[in-house]
Amino acid sequence: MKSLSMRNRCLIGFTLFSMFFGAGNLIFPPFLGAEAGSSTIPAMVGMLLTAVVLPALAVISVAKHDGLKNLAGSIHPAFATVYAVLIHLLIGPFVAIPRTASTSFEMAVVPFLSDGVSAESLLIMRCIYSFTFFVIATIVALKPTRLKDLLGKVMTPILLILIAVIFVGVVVKFPIVVRQADTSYKGHALQHGFVTGYQTMDILAAFNFGAVIAMNIEAFGVKNRKGVAKETILAGIGAGILLCIVYSATAYIGVLCSSKVGNVENGTQILTYAVHACFGIYGKVLIGIIFFIACFNVCVGLLCCCSAYFHELVPKISYFKWLLVFAVFSFVISCAGLNAILNVSLPILKMMCPIAIALTFYGLVRRKRQ
Repeated sequence: MKSLSMRNRCLIGFTLFSMFFGAGNLIFPPFLGAEAGSSTIPAMVGMLLTAVVLPALAVISVAKHDGLKNLAGSIHPAFATVYAVLIHLLIGPFVAIPRTASTSFEMAVVPFLSDGVSAESLLIMRCIYSFTFFVIATIVALKPTRLKDLLGKVMTPILLILIAVIFVGVVVKFPIVVRQADTSYKGHALQHGFVTGYQTMDILAAFNFGAVIAMNIEAFGVKNRKGVAKETILAGIGAGILLCIVYSATAYIGVLCSSKVGNVENGTQILTYAVHACFGIYGKVLIGIIFFIACFNVCVGLLCCCSAYFHELVPKISYFKWLLVFAVFSFVISCAGLNAILNVSLPILKMMCPIAIALTFYGLVRRKRQ
């Protein structure tokens, strides 16, 4: 049974990490750190459970059963179809894909605008940015087997280096002053962090990223099912370790900045303040690049996953046509703005994620059909 070399195994792990690490992964940890303050450790434990441990287990569970269709289908074929469709719509054009464009706009464009920009002008600029963003992402998503070359070799190393630069800058610049936890975290930090982890949507995405990762593993010549499953599992573990490190670092940024920023609506405002305090105008450029890379990576990965799934579900419509449908629909939703998307998504995630958790453990304990 052929296996990947260590170099290619790391490359696949980086690719999977880049597909996970996007908008929510950047904005929620620092926001959690700023609000949780002295309760950040238990809050982060809760978040890491739903945003790292469970997604890694979901990847393992799906790989064990050769795909979400087989895993969910072992419960009932109708459940497999309905739940898979709902997941793909949620992590696709309804929430996660539009969120990548909205979040990157908030961080790569808004900081450079003057305070006097009208709401109408801001909406026009957001629409133009989102249109350009989705055009580029669609072009890259046309060839899903090449994601490892762009995301794994180029984008992820750049992303990790830039995040490390910001982390070191904040640690050097800000004294260690930890504020008291907000009321919502006092006595409930673990539970609150657990629910916050839902909003990264990683446990839902984990059910679907395996298919694209498997394509990239097969492109290296690993064709045996067991070999692909093994390499997918190892990629899930590697991506989980990287996510844990980056989440902890960005949450700590939120903790250090919490006494300075006051009341904020989301993590983008915290990171904007942090980089501006450390690097001035260059900090805005730095954080803009980070958000664009992270959000673009996830957008491409999700477009590939959703288009491939619905092409398999409805073969008469080509992968390319599904890709265009999802890109156009996501563009329309993204024009609503980041806060609107975040407000709508949480109630839905509170219903979908517990089912995903149950399905993950079901897949882990259930024997694979021969």
